Amino acid sequence: MKLELRNSLSRKLLRVVLLSALAVGLVLSCAQIIVGAYKVRHLIADDAQRILRMTRDPSTQAIYSLDREMGQQVMEGLFQHESIRLAMIGAPGDEPLASKSRPPLELPLRRFTDAIFGAEQQYSVALIGQPPYNEHYGELRITLDTARYGEEFLDDSVVIIIVGILRALTLGLILYLIYQWLLTRPLTKLIEHLAHINPDRPGEYKLPLLKGHERNELGLWVETANGLLSSIEHNMRLRQQAESSLQRLSLYDPLTGLPNRQQLQRQLEHILDEARRQQGKVAVLCLGLDDFKDVNERYSYQAGDRLLVALAERLGELSGHLGTLARLGGDQFVLVLSSLEQPYEAAELAQKVLDELENPVPIDDQQVRLRATIGVTLYPEDGDSPEKLLQKAEQTMTLAKSRARNRYQFYVASIDQQMRQRRELETELGEALKRGEFYLVYQPQVDYRLHCITGVEALIRWKRPDGKLVPPDVFIPLAEQNGSILAIGEWVLEEACRQLHEWRSQGLTWLRVAVNLSSAQLHHRDLPARVEQLLQRYQLPAETLELEVTETGLMEDIQAAAENLHNLRRSGALIAIDDFGTGYSSLSYLKSLPLDKIKIDKSFVQDIQRDGGGATIVRAVIQLGKSLGMTVIAEGVETDDQERYLIAEGCNEGQGYHYSRPVTADELTPLLQHSRQLERLDGSTIP
Repeated sequence: MKLELRNSLSRKLLRVVLLSALAVGLVLSCAQIIVGAYKVRHLIADDAQRILRMTRDPSTQAIYSLDREMGQQVMEGLFQHESIRLAMIGAPGDEPLASKSRPPLELPLRRFTDAIFGAEQQYSVALIGQPPYNEHYGELRITLDTARYGEEFLDDSVVIIIVGILRALTLGLILYLIYQWLLTRPLTKLIEHLAHINPDRPGEYKLPLLKGHERNELGLWVETANGLLSSIEHNMRLRQQAESSLQRLSLYDPLTGLPNRQQLQRQLEHILDEARRQQGKVAVLCLGLDDFKDVNERYSYQAGDRLLVALAERLGELSGHLGTLARLGGDQFVLVLSSLEQPYEAAELAQKVLDELENPVPIDDQQVRLRATIGVTLYPEDGDSPEKLLQKAEQTMTLAKSRARNRYQFYVASIDQQMRQRRELETELGEALKRGEFYLVYQPQVDYRLHCITGVEALIRWKRPDGKLVPPDVFIPLAEQNGSILAIGEWVLEEACRQLHEWRSQGLTWLRVAVNLSSAQLHHRDLPARVEQLLQRYQLPAETLELEVTETGLMEDIQAAAENLHNLRRSGALIAIDDFGTGYSSLSYLKSLPLDKIKIDKSFVQDIQRDGGGATIVRAVIQLGKSLGMTVIAEGVETDDQERYLIAEGCNEGQGYHYSRPVTADELTPLLQHSRQLERLDGSTIP
């Protein structure tokens, strides 16, 4: 194919060159013929003048002497020239002294020459006597036949055309050979070299510089072509890298480098196919970090990203035991355990991950402890497709977070209904505060030394539009998760302060109100200013407001919590640690925190009479409070035996159903106004 193209180009070039040279030759020959015709015309005139000059004197003598014989001799001499057709000597208007004529020449191409030069040309010369008389005697006239001149002209023209054509063809052939040698052959060689170029690696093969063409246009073309091929290969490599990067971005998480949801589904599909062939089991674990939003707000989003990378690295250390590891987005990761024999293997892996997260992660010179909740689904029991397994694992993880955190939970059949109910509840929770569906109840706190009520704890309740009450342990975790806990907590704080102001206006100036703070409120930088603002607005002494913080909330970030507690302490409000004994606090932390009261968790109080363990913990907490100079209050007091034990061990205060259930302010106000002598709601008094 390439040879045919090359030959076709050569033939076309030869044809163009020859035709061009032939055309140029013909044009030049025609120009030369035209010049020749012009010269022949001058030649005819020159010959006529020469003949007239030669015969003028004899003709003058003959007409002067009226010698007819001599005139006839002049005629005979003139007709020796074959082109003379007619000659005459005489005076105008008189009979000629001598004359002679002959017919025109019969030549084959005369019609062409007559058209160019005319059939004949007439010339004359005056016959004048010798000076000084210069007498005019007559004239000599001749007529020339142009045929012979035309015949010679045609012969010369044919020669000119033939020679011109041959010259043009010879020059054209020479030009063609030169062009063939200098351009066509080098181009043919370059085409042969181009055939060796690999389209996938165009810059790998370099076109050679042709000998003798290093410094001309062909050499420049070869260098430019090699540079262009190198650029094409470079751009191809960049494009391939870009395509590879785009493909990786579409399949892998850009932050951690782990597979994303799309790639995870592909990998999980292969794992499930293999499990079907082997009749094996597969576990899908969906891990979600607890309170990761608070980490971002407390440190920075950049620090949060570093935490996610560190978590991915830790989970990657388990890759030898995993079918795959992926990040779904945000703070959610998925671990797939293949070749599963028993479900407990998935539980062991989940617990291993939770134990690994117990080791704090260093971020910005601080040790940050991560906690997570894991939802687990099994193939084929919980689903036979990646979509079903992932969806149920995420649902299980979300539900587990709403109940308790830092644990794992397997999927149960009722989870779909629970998740729908949870979504409905979350939607209603977003509007509950605006619609005024929250209200507070208060539970008395009894001073064992004074035997009277000295304070109350404000507790939030939620009554839905249908009249159903939603338990706090259901909607509080949900509010913490969706971020509405800040607005709810601020409403609780203000409503409690407002009610305390109302009680004080009724003369209950000795009363103290306790308000629970969520972990999000505790770490909010505007909380101290908000507390001072409320105390001033409702004209409350600082010691009448007690802020309760949970031990687990403190331990999430003990340094930040300590700073916020010190800021709160400057406002004068009392600070109590709630649910003490359920977290991981140490004496060194307790000594550094500005705490006024320790609240014994109700689970230990209820175990006082059941076994020795609960009583031992209660006794230890009371002694700890005394040694630290803190007031100790026990919650969940329900029996006389529990009360007697607490009083005997030196507990300062008690709270629980033994004294009163949480009731509204209107129900509690009469009891508070009766006297400071504590009475149960059934009317009996406490001695």
